[in-house]
Amino acid sequence: MRMIKLTLAAGLLLGAAVIGNPPAAHAMTTDGNWSVLIITEKGTCDRAYRYNFNVARGRVVYDGNAAVKLAGTVAPSGLVKVSIKAGNKGARGIGRLAGSEGSGTWHGVGSAGECAGRWEAERR
Repeated sequence: MRMIKLTLAAGLLLGAAVIGNPPAAHAMTTDGNWSVLIITEKGTCDRAYRYNFNVARGRVVYDGNAAVKLAGTVAPSGLVKVSIKAGNKGARGIGRLAGSEGSGTWHGVGSAGECAGRWEAERR
């Protein structure tokens, strides 16, 4: 986990505290730099954002300039679970990374209420 600057939208992308460490052998298949597109489908959050993140030994780490609390992992099956909190705003997300792409869903609470949507990631 790190404290880093991040807008609510990034928080809404990456969302759920994760338990455990994946085995190193699997972690190597998803380790590296990724880009994610966060799309709002319900609620009044901004429509879409793109952010970079890194997976290192199965841990998801935001690679940006804002201050948030971020926790996440990638399980041996490729299951991604993350949570982000920025002040009283936050989100949880779940999905899967495989090969050079990934996708999933998110839900959270922003300054104007609840929002939800989907995310799509690609390896960089």
